[in-house]
Amino acid sequence: MTVYIVSKQGDDRNSGQLKSPFLTINRAAQVAQAGDKVVIHQGTYRERVNPQHAGKSPQQMITYQAAKDERVIIKGSEEVTNWESVGNGIWEHVVSNSAFGSFNPFNFKLNGDWLEQPNGRHAGAVYLDGRALFEAASYDEMANGYPRNDGYEYVTQKKVHNVDPQWTTYRWFAEVNTDETIIFANFHQVNPNQRLTEINVRKYCFYPDQTGINYICVEGFEMAQAATNWAPPTAEQEGMIGVNWSKGWVIRNNDLHDSKCSAISLGSVPMAKQDQNQFARLHDKPGYQYQIETMFHAIQSGWDKQHVGSHVIDHNQIHDCGQAGIIGYLGGIFSQIANNHIYRIGTRYEFGGWEIAALKLHAPIDTVIERNLIENCSLGIWLDWQAQGTRITKNVLADNLRDLLFEVNHGPFLVDDNLLLSDEAINEFSQGGAFVNNLIAGTSAIQSVLNRTTPYHVPHSTQIKGYACVYGGDDRYFNNLFIRQVKGASVGTHIYNGSLTSMKQFVSQVEQRLPGDVELFETVRQPAYINYNAYFVGATAFNMEETNLIEEKWQTKLALKRVKNQVILTIDLPVDLIQFETPIQETSSLGEVRLAGAKFDNPDGTPIRLNHDFFNKKIDGDTRLAGPFTELKSGHNEQVVFEF
Repeated sequence: MTVYIVSKQGDDRNSGQLKSPFLTINRAAQVAQAGDKVVIHQGTYRERVNPQHAGKSPQQMITYQAAKDERVIIKGSEEVTNWESVGNGIWEHVVSNSAFGSFNPFNFKLNGDWLEQPNGRHAGAVYLDGRALFEAASYDEMANGYPRNDGYEYVTQKKVHNVDPQWTTYRWFAEVNTDETIIFANFHQVNPNQRLTEINVRKYCFYPDQTGINYICVEGFEMAQAATNWAPPTAEQEGMIGVNWSKGWVIRNNDLHDSKCSAISLGSVPMAKQDQNQFARLHDKPGYQYQIETMFHAIQSGWDKQHVGSHVIDHNQIHDCGQAGIIGYLGGIFSQIANNHIYRIGTRYEFGGWEIAALKLHAPIDTVIERNLIENCSLGIWLDWQAQGTRITKNVLADNLRDLLFEVNHGPFLVDDNLLLSDEAINEFSQGGAFVNNLIAGTSAIQSVLNRTTPYHVPHSTQIKGYACVYGGDDRYFNNLFIRQVKGASVGTHIYNGSLTSMKQFVSQVEQRLPGDVELFETVRQPAYINYNAYFVGATAFNMEETNLIEEKWQTKLALKRVKNQVILTIDLPVDLIQFETPIQETSSLGEVRLAGAKFDNPDGTPIRLNHDFFNKKIDGDTRLAGPFTELKSGHNEQVVFEF
C-alpha cells in the first residue's frame, strides 16, 4: 500500500510522499492504485477530482481521506473579486469565457426529462459568504427584487424550511457574450469586495469520467458549489459526487451542500448523448416508454450485483441542494444509506419537476435506508419503480412537505420502526408494502395506477420476472401508532375501507367475474392486511381491523426539540398503550406479495423478525408495544432519536 499526501504547500511535480506532497487531489487520483490511500491536508481545493483507477474489493479500496481533525473543502466554484458598483446595491463582474473552459454554467440552462418548470434556470450560481443567491429571470427583476410566481412566494410562506424571505431578493443575473460573461448581483447594502463571493465554474467536485471505477472510499470532506444539471433516470444523472455506474463506493462523514441539482449520484446506466433525455427533446412517445428502454439497455450493459451497486452512504450531512440529496436509477442496488442528516433539499423552488426529494431512488433492490434524519425537505424519501426487497427502518422524517412517496412498485418493501412526523406522511401509488411498528403523525393516501406497467424481479436479483400495473392494496399495516397532529387531517388506515382481507376472498371475486382475463383484475382490489394498530387524537382505523386500540379523548402531546447535539422526541401516552401488546411480526406473518411472489425477508434470503426497536434494543418474547419504542411509560416520555 502506498500513502499519497496532498497539501496546499505541495507541488504536482512532486512524488506525493510525506516530504514531497502533491498540490492537488486530482494529481493523486491519477496515480493511486487499488489498496492505496490519499491523505489530504487542510485547505480549500478548487478542482474536480477525476479518479482514473479502481479498487479491487472492499479490502483493497482506493481511499481518499481528509487528514485527521483538519478541514478539507473541495469546491466547484472560484472566488470572485473586483466587483464594480453600478449603484442602488447592484454590482457587476466580468469573467473571460476562457476561465470556464468548455463548460460555462452561466450559459447552460438546466434541462432534461421531467423537468416540468425549468423557468430558464442555469447551472451557474453566485454565493455570498457561502450562501447561494437566487437567480433572476431578467436584469430588471434582479435590480428591483419584485415578487415572482415561480416559487418565491411559496418560500416565504413555508417558514418550516427556514428560508429568510428577505434573502430571496438577493439575486443575480448573467449576460453571456462571445468572449465574456457579465454577472450582475443585487447585494443590497453589502459590499461584495469586503466579503467572500464565489461563482460556479465546474460541474463536479468528485466524479470519474470512466464507468467501472469500483471500490472508492471518500471520507471526511466538505464539498460544495457544483454546477450540476437536472438528473432524471433517462440521462447520466450528474451529482456533485458520483459513482458513475460502478460498484462498492463508500461515501462517509462528508458535508455535502449547494449542488445546483444533486449532491450524491448513484447513477444511471451510461448512454450516448443522443439517447439521453429523448422525451424532453423529441416528445414523440412517453417518458415512461424511454425509461423502459433505458432499463433494457442497462440489462444489456451488465446491470447486476456483480458489476453495479453495493454502495455505502453513511454519516454524511447533505443539505441545500436544488433537486436531490441522493439520487440513483438502477445504480443504487444492494446499497446501504444510513445515519445521514439530510435537510433543505428542493426548498428554494427556483425550478421544479418530478425528480425532487432528499432521497430519489429508482430500483433500489435490497437497499437498506436506516437511521437517517430527513427534515425540512420538499419530499423525504421517494422510491420510484422496482422497490423490491427495499427496507426503510429507524429513520426520523419531520417538517417535510411529504415524508414518503412510493410510485409504481410491486414490493415487497418494508417500512418499519420509523418516525413519520410531517403533516403528510405516506403517499402510496404502489402495492406490496408492509408498514410495521411506525409512529405515523401525518396523512396517508393510496392510489392505483392502471396506465403504466413496471417490472418486478426474481427475489434478491436484478433478473426481471414480469411486469404489472398497480391495482391498489396488497399492503400490510401492523403494530403502528397513529397520532393525528392536525385537526381534521385524514390520519390512519381507514383509507383501506372496502378492501378485501384475504386472498381467498380475492380469488372468489375474480372467479365471479369469469370469463375474462386482464380486465377482471382491474375491478377487484387486492386484499389489505391490517391489525394491531393504535389510533390517537382522531386517527381512524380500517373498518375490518379485528384488534386495535382507539383513544379519541387522550390529548397526546407530540413534538421534536433540539438540545445541543441531540434531537429529542417528547410524547405523552396513556396507560392503555403500555398495556396494549402486539405480536412481533416476521417473514411468516407478513406473507408473500401477490404479483412478485416474494417474501419480506433479509437481502440474503433469511427470514426477518422485527424484534428490535428503534434503538435496536432486542425484544424478548413474542409481543411488543405498538410503534417504534419498547421502553415507554404512561404519561410524559422523552426519547433521543438522533445525535449529530
